[in-house]
Amino acid sequence: MLTAGLFVVAVLLTWPVPRLLPRVTALQHVPGPALLLWQAVSLSAIFAAVCLAPLAILQAVRDGRQIPAPAANIPLLVLGLLISCLIVARLLLQGHRVGRNLRAVRREHTELVDLLGDRAPDHEGPHGPVTVLAHPTPTAYCIPGRRRRVVLTDSTIRALPADELAAVLAHERAHLRLRHDLVLEFFTVLHTAVPRMVRSDRGIQEVRLLIELLADRAACRAVGAVPVARALLQLSGGIHPDATLGASGAPAGRRMELLADDRPHRLLSTVVIAGAVLVLAATGVIAWGALLGVG
Repeated sequence: MLTAGLFVVAVLLTWPVPRLLPRVTALQHVPGPALLLWQAVSLSAIFAAVCLAPLAILQAVRDGRQIPAPAANIPLLVLGLLISCLIVARLLLQGHRVGRNLRAVRREHTELVDLLGDRAPDHEGPHGPVTVLAHPTPTAYCIPGRRRRVVLTDSTIRALPADELAAVLAHERAHLRLRHDLVLEFFTVLHTAVPRMVRSDRGIQEVRLLIELLADRAACRAVGAVPVARALLQLSGGIHPDATLGASGAPAGRRMELLADDRPHRLLSTVVIAGAVLVLAATGVIAWGALLGVG
């Protein structure tokens, strides 16, 4: 019975939940806890999928609650472990592919930026140099990694007053300081590891929005909400290259709405964090119960 429950958990957390969570727009008011909830859902889905085959085979061969001797069921034991290993191997392989591609693109783009751009020592801070590119569209983004950079176009510097430019720089430096690239890479690996017919693009889009909201809040703490909102409006037409993080990386309209809400939402944060803990704990309890033969 609990093994069937674990199967239901794996299906729910892989299929409907990533499609339903983006509809809960209240989560956007607490982007940090919301990301924790998304991580809990993702990790629980992986754990349930990895444990499912061995536990199903164990349930099929056991008598009562006693765990049979592995030597008496070697073929089935190997089959269950093989299925789990295939799932883990797919995740590791996809992690290698995504990480390798991201780092190659970032390395190439960093070399191009360093070749074509000019350093802006007046705007540099502790989280990497600032490079200015000649371009007619106001754009700002950061290149994470070992050779991290904040990149601005010269039209951004001309179009934005000092407080809005400070907001943009604070936004990009928050991405670099909090390593939002690793968070996004984690979800990208899980997203692309799931078969195309099952994966939800809305889920990864929501994660990107939550990451931008976190950087927006960091910028608000540095310079205030009004300069951040005005800077978002100025940069709304800009785009940023793949494998980078930019202030124009998510819908500006929704982000400006959320900037106007400066309430702490402590109760909502507590509920969301509790939900994340509950998802992890429930999955672990079901798997442990199935292992012990309960139910």
